[in-house]
Amino acid sequence: QVQLEESGGGLVQAGGSLRLSCAASGTFSSYAMGWFRQALGKEREFVGYINWSGVSTHYADFVKGRFTISRDNAKNTAYLQMNSLQPEDTAVYYCAAGRPNIHTNPLQYGYWGQGTQVTVSS
Repeated sequence: QVQLEESGGGLVQAGGSLRLSCAASGTFSSYAMGWFRQALGKEREFVGYINWSGVSTHYADFVKGRFTISRDNAKNTAYLQMNSLQPEDTAVYYCAAGRPNIHTNPLQYGYWGQGTQVTVSS
């Protein structure tokens, strides 16, 4: 079991940066972590993934080198560093924990945070 709580969202101008945190309680280090986002009126979409040790990462194509996922198992926290943000990145961002076979499939993550709003103004 793991409980997740995101923080770090907010309003930023286009071209700016934000770092989201996902604080976990429970057996954090035994789970892979995924980041997803959901814009208003759209389906939840995969942003990126990091395995339990932090050695392996995988990103959605739209990230294009702008976002970086990391984790600190000693602090039970995962991070999503977002640079060069654009208005189309506006969404609620969620972290999720699980042991997915398909990293991009939200159904394969069993634990979710409540989400944090990111708004990018033009």
